[in-house]
Amino acid sequence: MPTAQQVPDILSPEFAADPYPAYRLMRDTAPLIWHEATRSYIISRYEDVERVFKDRNNEFTTDNYDWQIEPVHGKTILQLSGREHAVRRALVAPAFRGSDLQEKFLPVIERNSRDLIDAFRHTGSADLVTDYATHFPVNVIADMLGLDKADHARFHRWYTAVIAFLGNLSGDPEVTEAGRRTRVEFAEYMLPIIRERRENPGDDLLSTLCAAEIDGVRMSDEDIKAFCSLLLAAGGETTDKAIAGIFANLLLHPEQLAAVRADRSLIPRAFAETLRHTPPVHMIMRQSATEVTLSGGTVPPGATVTCLIGAANRDENRYRDPDRFDIFRDDLTTATAFSAAADHLAFALGRHFCVGALLAKAEVETGVNQLLDAMPDVRLADGFDPVEQGVFTRGPQSVPVRFTPVSA
Repeated sequence: MPTAQQVPDILSPEFAADPYPAYRLMRDTAPLIWHEATRSYIISRYEDVERVFKDRNNEFTTDNYDWQIEPVHGKTILQLSGREHAVRRALVAPAFRGSDLQEKFLPVIERNSRDLIDAFRHTGSADLVTDYATHFPVNVIADMLGLDKADHARFHRWYTAVIAFLGNLSGDPEVTEAGRRTRVEFAEYMLPIIRERRENPGDDLLSTLCAAEIDGVRMSDEDIKAFCSLLLAAGGETTDKAIAGIFANLLLHPEQLAAVRADRSLIPRAFAETLRHTPPVHMIMRQSATEVTLSGGTVPPGATVTCLIGAANRDENRYRDPDRFDIFRDDLTTATAFSAAADHLAFALGRHFCVGALLAKAEVETGVNQLLDAMPDVRLADGFDPVEQGVFTRGPQSVPVRFTPVSA
């Protein structure tokens, strides 16, 4: 089996600066790598990552989340399997699709987006990350849950610490401690609110979760707290980076930006292609339940498998000219891009497909529409190149733009 010495290490500065050449090398020459530092097998080809996520033969589990996310979130839906997982998912899923999403939460999304844009729409300049994307999804989730948006700074600090913990591949003890401390602080904040909401339910998502019941099963206070923690971190970090990414990609391809500006029905295409080309989450882990043969070799039972989404989504055996951003490509299906039948891997696949995918789609469509309305001639600030940063999650840290102000 090829070893990590033959390709840039995923913990190296070279990899962090630009992982895509390393991804190509892995796919071509080392599709299965034993990585000593993370004690995991790394896979990079689309067919292998798709197989792990779909897991039709029950070869993989999410037992890795026992050590990977439980220390910061508590026990979440991601760790469950079988009927226990199906029931818990059925309890939370309705809020993120269909009439609940359209009628209850779309107005929340629209209002939060508009409020943020109002702060800069008359100025002619903004940083789409620090002025908008960093705040937007967290504000939406806080509003959906009926939490006080005045606590935004705390929410953001918490989810940043959680994401750092999840991406702490080098085992930095300070990052580990900050993540564990966040779990305690978040529980102290949320559990009294959950108990109060059980006594005095409202029309918010938290009240819905408190009341939800299927076959006599209800979520405990701890279940709800862990789900809210997961929702803030996963929904905040990923949508934040998705919005930054879609604008960075479009601004670097002005002809595609012009097409989207002229035809807003292309926004889902632009989002789907962003998820493929520059996914917010570059790696997701699973654990092998049995011996599994993948491209390049065999994984023993009980091993951690690191699935490189960022590599698989640019596999030339799956996508034509995969390193090119092209919202018009015909080998990516927009109609299924936000469902478990997606043919990109950014939301995972199978039974653990991202429950918030349609919420993310609604946020991105609303955000891009409102931003383009406010900034019809939006362009990157002179001389600026929106460089991605991050290894576990990845996206531009800054997207400064200029525009001619228009009235609201």
